[in-house]
Amino acid sequence: MTTIDPAAVKKLVVACDAGMGSSAMLASTLKKQLAKSGIAVEHTSVQGIPADADLVLTHAGLLDRARGVAGSTPVVPFNLFLGDPAVTKVVTALQNGRPFDV
Repeated sequence: MTTIDPAAVKKLVVACDAGMGSSAMLASTLKKQLAKSGIAVEHTSVQGIPADADLVLTHAGLLDRARGVAGSTPVVPFNLFLGDPAVTKVVTALQNGRPFDV
């Protein structure tokens, strides 16, 4: 388990399998939710996770692939594109500046 310091998260990446769709909508929603936090939110394929990402969110089915590409960057899996508790936990912690475990 890794504890994330919200102050260290400057770029959050939503990684998907093939392109645009539900994960792109999630990224758009997160951009709005985290705008006041100054955190950049990007949407990319799992294979395109950038080296400068501080935190990655991806569907649980892509977790192993995402971890393989992300290296030491923490990866948070989720199951639902809307209303997933893991995503809500991350967003709430980032908005409130509270450390959280992944």
